[in-house]
Amino acid sequence: MMKFLKFLFALVLLPTLFFTLAETGRILLAVLGHVSAAVSFITGALIYAGIHYGYYNFSRPYVFMHEMTHALAALLCGCRIKDVSVGEESGYVKMDRCNAFVVLAPYFVPGYVILTVLAYVIGDLFVDLTPYRQVFLFLTGFFTSFHFIQTFKTLFEADQPDLKLAGGKVFSVIMIVLCNLIVLALLLKGLFPETVALGAAARRVFWGTVNVWRILVNYIVDHIVNAA
Repeated sequence: MMKFLKFLFALVLLPTLFFTLAETGRILLAVLGHVSAAVSFITGALIYAGIHYGYYNFSRPYVFMHEMTHALAALLCGCRIKDVSVGEESGYVKMDRCNAFVVLAPYFVPGYVILTVLAYVIGDLFVDLTPYRQVFLFLTGFFTSFHFIQTFKTLFEADQPDLKLAGGKVFSVIMIVLCNLIVLALLLKGLFPETVALGAAARRVFWGTVNVWRILVNYIVDHIVNAA
């Protein structure tokens, strides 16, 4: 029953996902409108992709961050960690209980990207890091590419039990995509606070979602009334 309810909840979120995708795309275009920023970010992303597919796939660093994110999410939810294992190609976290957030967290929390942005934001409080912004943008692009390539590989190149455990593939994929978009927007806000207007973007997502459901509900009600 819970799996079916999660499936319905995921369908309800589809309009929100659409508008969040549109707004995150708008934010990304605004940021990449700065030519130097675009070059640094895209260069970092392409270099990681080239290394990943041509030389080394960074499997152990990914497995490490994947399992650490599981563990951190579990601790945030009050779960007790029993054991953590990190191998070359796989790992696991044993805990006394879990939920959808704990299971899906590694797929939408880009750990290395967050560490990079935090290093910039916190470091900038003490030292002016503006001259080094392009370096951080390069690293952000590098680790963003790392996150999405590794996530895609993990989700679609093997039968991933995490998706079933979280509530089914439809629910899991929609939540992963939606949360990735939100996290990306937040990280870009951290790097470009003067360019990214999260409040305005959130309002457009909210009212866009409301209007879609208003139209759908009115259509259903009118259809029922006319049928009667």
